[in-house]
Amino acid sequence: MVEYRIDRRSGVATYVQIVQQTKQALRLGLLEPGDKLPTAREVVEATAINPNTVLKAYRELEREGLVEARRGLGTFVQRSLSTTPADSPLRAELAEWASRAHAAGLGREDVAALFTSVLDDRFGLDEHFKGDQE
Repeated sequence: MVEYRIDRRSGVATYVQIVQQTKQALRLGLLEPGDKLPTAREVVEATAINPNTVLKAYRELEREGLVEARRGLGTFVQRSLSTTPADSPLRAELAEWASRAHAAGLGREDVAALFTSVLDDRFGLDEHFKGDQE
């Protein structure tokens, strides 16, 4: 099951953070079709956010065809975005690179900016923005 982490200082709307984290779990294969998302109540208890925020995120995911709400049962994953498993050798290489970046004194935001810059160079800005709309 996915555990949401809300960063109140990020400037990203809370419901968008939930949508993004769900999509990330789908891409990494951590969530698969048939898996149940945490209930709104469980997310509220874990994150201290408004239940309507959770419901808004789940509605967005449903609108995109990623999840389905089943009355009285919960919200379930409909389809995956997974192309690379979480235990991929590429993930291990990226983790090693992140460790080297941290050891070199780079902070999280520095690493994110550097990595995003490389992604934009490699895949172009259009791919970056298209991923946000998935």
